[in-house]
Amino acid sequence: MIHYGALPEPFNHLDKARVVILPVLYDGTSTWIKGADKGPEALLEASANMELYDIETNSEVYQQGIFTADPVTEASSPEKVYEATREATRKYLNMDKFVVMIGGEHSVTAGPVKAHAEKYPGMSVLQLDAHTDLRPEYEGSKYNHACVMSRVSEICPIVQVGIRSMDIEEKQYIRQDRIFYAENMAGSTTWIDKVVDMLSEDVYITVDLDVFDPSVMPSTGTPEPGGMLWYETLQLLKKVIQEKNMIGFDIVELCPDEHNKAPDFLAAKLLYKMLSYKFK
Repeated sequence: MIHYGALPEPFNHLDKARVVILPVLYDGTSTWIKGADKGPEALLEASANMELYDIETNSEVYQQGIFTADPVTEASSPEKVYEATREATRKYLNMDKFVVMIGGEHSVTAGPVKAHAEKYPGMSVLQLDAHTDLRPEYEGSKYNHACVMSRVSEICPIVQVGIRSMDIEEKQYIRQDRIFYAENMAGSTTWIDKVVDMLSEDVYITVDLDVFDPSVMPSTGTPEPGGMLWYETLQLLKKVIQEKNMIGFDIVELCPDEHNKAPDFLAAKLLYKMLSYKFK
């Protein structure tokens, strides 16, 4: 598997790196368009074509060192994936690395969140997503992709942003004071400060790429119309990362299309931007 950014020596070595990229190759519970298990490889391949200088932050964050770990390949059940991702994340957190998980379907988020919560009690999670993912159980598993934020909310408080699709069953589990619907966000940025104010000092961010509008991110398992665009998403992330302590993040649900590489590049660039905000 390609190293993120195709970085030159020694910036891709574990002992020199402040950042670890953890690929998770799992797409076992998705229910429509399959292929998210190919997302990490597509993101990494696209990242090899990025310019490593970030204009906005006037920085080259790769100089902090970014190590790409061996992927988590456990795929026998979502429960075992949860344990595998938790252990892999814990391993690198215990080495004082900043861990970025790339998926894979959204179910893979729960394990890394649990590992971070063990190190950072009092943390919260910012979820960028088209879907609430609050079913208590789906298709016989509590660790299905449709249940991931139900599991996460058992670990720590969550704030949900970009939501525009859910099952009626999930309404009873929503905290209406901690959810930002896409239709109410459109054409305004006043909601950004409200999001930041709801988060604890230590924040883990999970980005389901279907939070973006399909016009810029069609390569997801469940593309939903009416999503966020590039610059408003960066405006939110920059504000959160500047004002809070982002302790880790993940980018999930890239379902690559061999005929359209732009979404793969967006995912790779988003990861680099978030690191640039963090380490500037």
